Amino acid sequence: MQAVLLIDFGSTYTKVTIVDLDTEEIVGTARAGTSIETNIMDGLKVALAQIPEPAGGWNFVRKLACSSAAGGLKMIASGLVKELTAEAARRAALGAGARVLQVFSYELTLQDLDKITVSKPDILLIAGGTDGGNKEILLKNAEMLCALPTSLPIVIAGNKAVSAQAADILRKHHDPVVVADNVMPELGVLAVESARLAIRDVFLTHIIKSKGLDKAEEFLERIMMPTPAAVLSAAELLAQGHGSERGMGELMIVDVGGATTDVHSIAKGDPSKPSVMLKGLPEPYAKRTVEGDLGMRYSSEALVEASGRRLFDYLGWTDEQVACQLGLCKENPWRIPQTEEEAKFDRAMGRMAVSLAVERHVGTVEVVYTPFGATYVQHGKDLTPLPVVIGTGGVLLHHPDALEILKGAVFNPEEPTLLKPQKASYYLDKEYILAAMGLLREVAPQVALRMMKKYVVKL
Repeated sequence: MQAVLLIDFGSTYTKVTIVDLDTEEIVGTARAGTSIETNIMDGLKVALAQIPEPAGGWNFVRKLACSSAAGGLKMIASGLVKELTAEAARRAALGAGARVLQVFSYELTLQDLDKITVSKPDILLIAGGTDGGNKEILLKNAEMLCALPTSLPIVIAGNKAVSAQAADILRKHHDPVVVADNVMPELGVLAVESARLAIRDVFLTHIIKSKGLDKAEEFLERIMMPTPAAVLSAAELLAQGHGSERGMGELMIVDVGGATTDVHSIAKGDPSKPSVMLKGLPEPYAKRTVEGDLGMRYSSEALVEASGRRLFDYLGWTDEQVACQLGLCKENPWRIPQTEEEAKFDRAMGRMAVSLAVERHVGTVEVVYTPFGATYVQHGKDLTPLPVVIGTGGVLLHHPDALEILKGAVFNPEEPTLLKPQKASYYLDKEYILAAMGLLREVAPQVALRMMKKYVVKL
């Protein structure tokens, strides 16, 4: 057996997956509470002990991990124009697997610095100006950031004409300061890959130690990336394939968690009808959005508020019945439904989380009237022709009505301006292995791809 240990240090649970490279099978999975306050290895040892050891013990050929523990990778981004370089910086941070706390545009103010200090981000990403465009904003913001009371890791991804100069200014007060390519080298052109890689490098070399995760690296080879980046990497592999092994084509992954709902789409998202014009900043082929108010437990009250009357109409319940179930969620965020009423509530909450998160992820179309008549304008991705939607996360894995929950992603004729999938097939990550397969891709991509095609099952 060529056993590979794949670990996801989550904010609540440490999840362990052991796979055999020879048979391309899952040997075992387990989870235990993440012990970041003491020693992160404690939770890992508890999880590993749940999987029966072979005779002679484990002899892992690789030991890889990702992490969203200790708050995950928290970032703040800034740029010049809100809809352009600031938005490009935000997308670069999301693509790197970060939780974006705030996005600033134009010149930073003293109030902005106060917000940065209170937020305590792990990394700052500063952009501004196209290459050959505005120079002042990057330099002024670099000077301003030197007034922060503490040193922070900073990635610069702005106008290349002054990036080095901005780095010299920042290095007087901050460490490390890394220069990446401009996230928007030309007006309307998005180029986030260099910034994504720079963020990942800073995460690996500095953030892991600051969060106490380096204790695990004495046992592991290394913590490879933030957990959301591992899921996005798995999604890309599953969509595109590798070598002679074909992928599934364009797809969407909806990850419904206790605190957030993440949506990943691997698709161009160009207009599907010839009469529609595309407007706005280009969307990344591999796009991730995270909704902090759409969680099943920790943000359950916010989810009910965001869904408005839709949740009540779906359930046919009174305000008091919903309030009672919300109270149970707050009392025990780890609870699994024990009664038919609790299961019905979880199904409704899961469906609302999926529906709202996908609505925010997809593009929209609007009618614009011109002197030559009406025309249709698209903002964001058109995902109406998307063939595959994959569900993952606790409520989808444990609920008997996973398909009903996941169908919250489907196009609604009553909301025709939202470009949600119309005729997709639905799949389930039944063994919760997507993050693990994103890790395995780093060392055995074809094995990871074949295993996903085996364990991601059609509903």
